[in-house]
Amino acid sequence: MTKFTLWRWTLGVWAGLLLCSVAHASDAPARTQANACPALLQHTVLRLQDEKPQSLCQYSGKVVLVVNTASFCGFTPQYKDLEALHAKYASKGLVVLGFPSNDFAQEKATNKEIADFCENTFGVKFPMFTKTVVTGADASPLYKQLSDLTGKKPSWNFFKYLIGRDGKVVDTFGSMTNPSNRSMVSAVEKSLAAVN
Repeated sequence: MTKFTLWRWTLGVWAGLLLCSVAHASDAPARTQANACPALLQHTVLRLQDEKPQSLCQYSGKVVLVVNTASFCGFTPQYKDLEALHAKYASKGLVVLGFPSNDFAQEKATNKEIADFCENTFGVKFPMFTKTVVTGADASPLYKQLSDLTGKKPSWNFFKYLIGRDGKVVDTFGSMTNPSNRSMVSAVEKSLAAVN
């Protein structure tokens, strides 16, 4: 190998290493963003309409309101107010996540029936997920984590957990607290205004 060929080969190796390090550095924001998903949102759940897996990490950086719902409950009309809350504040970073549950024996038999009921009766557009166990030993991992973090588990349908942009639980609201309640709206607005 001549000196010129050796020099060209060495230059090529260094150029390749430089390109690799630049490419690696450009991946850093994506990796950081993926790692930024808070532990509370590191769950995969099934979408109600088609039962396709959904990562809750897609809601990182948003204010999240997690609600266990039911179709045959005295609080079922809260769907309308949850949808209104979601519609009013979605552009500012709020997302309502509905988890139908039969823990209190007030939910329909199939996910399709639940989806049709929510859409046709209350015009629900916020994300909804398949029927979920929210209490006891068989509670879903998300609900186990929420219960462990707050010391509170749903005692009935339409129990609400408010999660801040940082992925930490801000507050809980019982079934009696309507989503249009001033204290709840105030907590949502305060969480939306908070900077991560």
